[in-house]
Amino acid sequence: MDRTQKQEWVGSLHGALEEVGLVVVTHYKGLTVAEMTALRSKMRAAGASFKVTKNRLTKLALGGTEFETLADLFVGPTAIAASRDPVAAARVVVEFAKTNDKLKILGGSLGAQRLDVNGIKALAELPSLDELRARLVGMISTPATRVAGVLQAPAGQLARVLKAKADKDAA
Repeated sequence: MDRTQKQEWVGSLHGALEEVGLVVVTHYKGLTVAEMTALRSKMRAAGASFKVTKNRLTKLALGGTEFETLADLFVGPTAIAASRDPVAAARVVVEFAKTNDKLKILGGSLGAQRLDVNGIKALAELPSLDELRARLVGMISTPATRVAGVLQAPAGQLARVLKAKADKDAA
């Protein structure tokens, strides 16, 4: 890479970091190409990204973002997982690390809040934004269904009473 390519790369990564809510820093030493490809496809499916980074350039890209505190983690063969959803990248990385010992989680940051390995694992156990939205919609729609049922019940009872009265009068 020449100087202009490095500047473009740093600018591109800086712009990408400003758009995400979560960054997880990992060591990937020993992962095969097939394993990296599988991890990247899982990340894409979850709406996240996984990128191998150059440490010195990444430290430059972190400057001026809320992830500046992660600069000391960039030593050795590092890669970053990032997502807008505060849970997606953490969940995929933690699940992949459980099945593959070669991927080591170093830490991360949720916005300006720095997280250690245990913090990333705890974050991975939380429901995603889509799951939380679905739960919220379910909670909101359930009372509406109950209200409709309660409102219909008296009308149904009244209709049954009137029918019984009509049947009695006809007999």
